[in-house]
Amino acid sequence: MHQVMSKNLKYYQQILAKVSFDVILFRKELKKAYGFLNPKDQMELRIWVNDFIVNRADLQSAVLAL
Repeated sequence: MHQVMSKNLKYYQQILAKVSFDVILFRKELKKAYGFLNPKDQMELRIWVNDFIVNRADLQSAVLAL
């Protein structure tokens, strides 16, 4: 059964997409998101981030540094 995305998860996905032009800001917002979201949403965000950064070496290094 398909789960409905939480408002908080959707919010952080939007924020991360908007700040993806800046690696440092992306890392900062990603840390903030992981600290705020519940474990289920953290897992969903991790999956989304991995898909989002697949062709972005700059952001991949930022995520690996966490």
